Amino acid sequence: MSKQYKYPTVLTIAGTDPSGGAGIQADLKTFAALGCYGMSVITALVAQNTCGVKAIHSVPPDFVKAQLLAVLEDIKPDAIKIGMVHSVELVTVIAEVLQQHNDIPVVFDPVMIATSGDRLIEGDTVKAITEKLFPLSILITPNMGEAGFLTGMPVNTIEDMHTAASKIMAMKPATLLLKGGHLESEELISLLADSSGIIKRFYSEKINTKNIHGSGCTLSSAIASFIAMGLPLAEAVAQAQDYVHGAIYNAADVVCGKGRGPLNHSYNPLKMIKNEMV
Repeated sequence: MSKQYKYPTVLTIAGTDPSGGAGIQADLKTFAALGCYGMSVITALVAQNTCGVKAIHSVPPDFVKAQLLAVLEDIKPDAIKIGMVHSVELVTVIAEVLQQHNDIPVVFDPVMIATSGDRLIEGDTVKAITEKLFPLSILITPNMGEAGFLTGMPVNTIEDMHTAASKIMAMKPATLLLKGGHLESEELISLLADSSGIIKRFYSEKINTKNIHGSGCTLSSAIASFIAMGLPLAEAVAQAQDYVHGAIYNAADVVCGKGRGPLNHSYNPLKMIKNEMV
């Protein structure tokens, strides 16, 4: 019998971006650029572009569930990335399904505020997220604004980030990556923490560009991709940080849209990975 192979498979559960820089579109570009096979479940149709969010049309929870079940009964993901989940009903139905598949590692990017500053989540959804999706995730990846939203405190400095990290870990996620992309400094710092405290710091040079639309979506998708390849969590985060830094660097001088432009997801694309089945 001839050999058979499988791709590393990654599922994104998120909202759309018709301008292509964030959301489902950024996730699928990232999976492909890193050699993984991407799948998607759409939670919301978002009318947005590089300048901001115009409108959000929620996908009915029953249809989100139908999408999830259709994928899971056919192609089991090696990792799942969750992005924009903006209502209690959506949180509930996603959690109910994923509880039946708790062997699949989940990276949750609690998308609450767009790069443009637009709010993307209903107020009562935060409690549902912390109670139902945090426990299902091996990693959550809020930025400084989202950390402030979760903790009710301003998060502007590295000292604030340490305080917020402690408060978020009290909400019992397995691991936290608190992204420092909004720090007012030449060197950006992100904090990886677990129940024992800060376990790793990631440093990167700030790139002078406004083209960062979808950077959070891209990072969480890249982490999920590297986990799907079999990398340990800390190494997956490190590799994803490098990929996103390269994607921002290689888009820094490109004009694409009238606002905050997208990343260059395909600056160094990999061939689709084929792992031999045993």
